[in-house]
Amino acid sequence: MAKYLAQIIVMGVQVVGRAFARALRQEFAASRAAADARGRAGHQSAAASNLSGLSLQEAQQILNVSKLSREEIQKNFDHLFKVNDKSVGGSFYLQSKVVRAKERLDEELKIQAQDESERGQQPKT
Repeated sequence: MAKYLAQIIVMGVQVVGRAFARALRQEFAASRAAADARGRAGHQSAAASNLSGLSLQEAQQILNVSKLSREEIQKNFDHLFKVNDKSVGGSFYLQSKVVRAKERLDEELKIQAQDESERGQQPKT
């Protein structure tokens, strides 16, 4: 009985492992397809998400910004950084998430500016 149960468990782990691997491949393919659809700036944005560990949407949610406005990002960052300061009873973890979110949004603004400047330099046909 125990041997039979062990075989069932091993088979279950193999099935779950294959399903998990398949789900990871599908997620990677979907991510790559979305980045391809967005073009070169999309690749840079996806790379920035991978490096920072935050997606653009997550960073926007953390700093509570709906559009990428440098002034709004800075204003919300200053407020959230200050209220999460450990010396005033805040959370260092939350403060670090605020910093990472600002870094991610700053990187996205840089990518957008670079993309716009490249489009401006291309000859119009």
